[in-house]
Parts: sequence; C-alpha cells; structure tokens
Amino acid sequence: MHITRTRYAPSPTGYMHIGNLRTALYEYLIAKKDNGKFILRIEDTDQERYVEGAVDVIYKTLKLAGIEHDEGPDVGGDYGPYIQSERKGMYLDYAKKLVELGGAYYCFCTKERLAQLKEEQDSAGHGHRYDRHCLKLSKEEIEQKLANNEPYVIRQKMPDTGSTSFEDAVYGTITVENSELDDQILIKTDGLPTYNFANVIDDHQMAITHVVRGNEYLSSTPKYNLLYQAFGWDIPTYVHVPLILKASGQKLSKRAGDPSFEDLVSMGYLVEAIVNYVVLLGWSPSTNQEIFSLKELEEVFDISGISKAPAIFDINKLTWMNGEYIRKMPVEEFDKLAKPFYEKTLVNKNIDTLKISKLLQVRTEVLTTIPETIDFINELPDYDINMYVHKKSKTTLENSLESLNSAYPILEAISDWNEETIHTALFSHIEALGIKNSLMLWPIRTAISGKAVTPGGAIEIADILGKEETLKRIKIGIEKLKSAIG
Repeated sequence: MHITRTRYAPSPTGYMHIGNLRTALYEYLIAKKDNGKFILRIEDTDQERYVEGAVDVIYKTLKLAGIEHDEGPDVGGDYGPYIQSERKGMYLDYAKKLVELGGAYYCFCTKERLAQLKEEQDSAGHGHRYDRHCLKLSKEEIEQKLANNEPYVIRQKMPDTGSTSFEDAVYGTITVENSELDDQILIKTDGLPTYNFANVIDDHQMAITHVVRGNEYLSSTPKYNLLYQAFGWDIPTYVHVPLILKASGQKLSKRAGDPSFEDLVSMGYLVEAIVNYVVLLGWSPSTNQEIFSLKELEEVFDISGISKAPAIFDINKLTWMNGEYIRKMPVEEFDKLAKPFYEKTLVNKNIDTLKISKLLQVRTEVLTTIPETIDFINELPDYDINMYVHKKSKTTLENSLESLNSAYPILEAISDWNEETIHTALFSHIEALGIKNSLMLWPIRTAISGKAVTPGGAIEIADILGKEETLKRIKIGIEKLKSAIG
C-alpha cells in the first residue's frame, strides 16, 4: 500500500524564518491529510554554516508550533540515521555507482584551472559552466590519478541533447533544455556530498513521496530527476511553493530586519495565530473561512489550494488575526498569557489582574502592547489639562471642575469599594444632578488615568486603582483645573 511520506529537512543555521515554517507546515499537513508519516531530517553536511545549538531551535520551534514528527533524530524510526552527517559514509558509494552507470564522472581539475575557466567565460560573456575537461580522461588515466591520491570531485553527467520535463503539483509541466544544465558536483573533494546529491539519496532511502520546497528550486529539479532516472528510482511528487514577499515586493530576510518565528512569538503574537496565518501565505481553502486550528487544517489542507503567485507577508493581517484569537479565548486564559506583562509592569502586586484582563481582552491585538496600555495604573502621567475638554461629552474645564468637586464626597462615602458600589453611587448622583452621564464620567476618567484612551471607563478604572488612589488622583485633577482656570 502506498503511504504518503513527507520530510522537513532544515539546515541547522540558527533561527527558523517564516518560509521554513511554512514548508514544515505544508509537509506536515500533506502527510496528516493522507494519514501518512512526517519525517524530520537534519541536513548538516554544510559545516561552514552550522550554528551551535541550532538543532535545539528546530526541535523547540516544531514543538511550539504543534508540528509533531513521526520519525526523526530524537524519536527514531526505521529509516535512520536522520542526521545527514551520520549518513556520510554511503554517499560516496552511491556516486561511484553512478559513475559505473554512466551518469557521473571523476573530475580532477584544480581550483586554479576552474578559476581561469571562470575568468575566460566572464571575458567572453558566457555563463559559468564546467567545460567537461575531465570527461575525456581514459579509464587508465582516471585509475592512475586515483592511485596517486589526486584530489577529485564527482560530477553529474548531464545529457547533451534534448530536454527534461517533470510534473509539479502546483506549476504543472516544467521543461528545461538539457543544454542549460551544468555538470553539477555531487561529491566534494572532502568526500562529503553536496546538498543536491545528499537530498536525492536521502529522500529515496527514506521512501519520501512528496517534496515541498520554494519555487526557486524549479529550475534545478530536472537535475534531481536525472539522478533518480539514472538509478532507476521512483521520482517523488514535487510541490513547489511561491515566494513570500514583503509589501514592497522584496523577499523576506532576517538581515533586513524581518521577523523570524521566534521574533513574532516574542513580539506578543500567539503561536496558533502565527501558524494559521503562515499556512494562508500562498494557500487558500475552498471556503471563505480564515481562522483554522491546526487540527482543522489537518483535515482541510489540499495541495490544489496552493497558489503560483507570490504571497505577501502583511503584519497588519497577522495582527488582526491575532486579535481574533485573543478575543475567542476564555478570559482566564488571556489573564494567564498576560501575567508576565502584568508582572513586569505593575508595581502594586495586590491588584486583581483578572479585572484588568476583562477590560484588556477585547482591546488587545498583540500582547506586547499591554505595558503601555496599563502603565497609568502605577502612576498618574503628567497629562495635558485640555484633555478635560471633550466636544462629544460637552465637557469644559469649568464643568469638569464642578463634576470632580461634586463626585469627590460621593466616592469618599463609599465603604465597600467595588465596581457595583461605585456604579450605584455615581449614577444616583448623576440622576440627582440631572446631567448627562459623560459630563461626570469623562472628567473622572481623565483625572484618574491621565490618558486619552484607556481600557475601560471611569468606574472600572476606579475599582482597579482602589479608593485611596482614586481619591488622591481626583484631588490632583481638581488642583490642576483650579490653577488652569485661575
């Protein structure tokens, strides 16, 4: 029975950028949709780019995103080892086998000769490609050079004529003229495989059925297929995905300051929202639904929904989606997520944060905005007196002073201070005065928050601040208004 087997094969070079995460998600979802297997393989043969601790970053990120692999270095499986450097002994044997099959050849050209060739091609205005100098060597010459331990690489022998076609699940039939294909290196002088060669061998050995990768690999796929054909192996289904671009049309890049998955998490975005958004970068469901859990995506994801057009990473759209996720969760869960931000910001540790969370949840899109939203709870900012003047509420400096003066004794008289008692006292007072609610509530909110925009109104803020702090701030407001009016 045919089992879908996909693999995510990152190089341990540091963080996981958005494109990597999307590839992992698509590979994972293709496998899950078919009740197949999702494999993690670490491709670490490029030692120059290896970053210490990067493998842990890969494990941590996949775990955080909820992407569980069925096989991999840490969980084992029947197709290991799952770390490329632990497989390195076999690649040379495969390359030698390919030489026997006529699909590859030894190349003994020195760095100097190759540099000179490149210089000549530059001068002539040609593209860079190997001139097949070593393809002319006789069997005896090759054996002699090997016996003398001359350094060599093994190159793939491309067909001289015709073209190579393949079917891509997203882009359809792709055809490349064989004359455009360079005789790429398969084994380097150190005996290690190039990325392109190791990839093919590993995918075959691990019985991989679907390969997801960026569309920048479209043009090199015929080289892979010629290797599969030379060995007489089944070719996997290719799923080339579009680029992810910024609104400016440039590629996302960590160097240009674009966020990685870890950055987005530390910026206050929820993992579930990031995962949901990243899947939609270049894929559309068959319905208008936009909010999906990973479980739902496992059921509805289909390769036919992947677009050919580049996807645009829009932080505003992610922010909107994050807000949707925040609003859908129970307030207790939001309070738990917000706790670290409260602990960092609030000086008074006795404040009931659940009260703050009830106000913040509907107004928060990104968790990192919490500190600047609640900083006024610690201390009253030095605010502009003209904040008391509000056209819609019909407040002026004069009537604001009247409202604060009349509200002070009413609030002072409350013995059991809570939202309900404050509400009852103030609204009875407003009714007795026969004024509009806002004429009383706007000046109080301004006096106790010192901010133009706050989570919650005067009553909720007064409840959170407590009686003593509320009265102290109203007093400051009264003095400020008195000296402004003169």
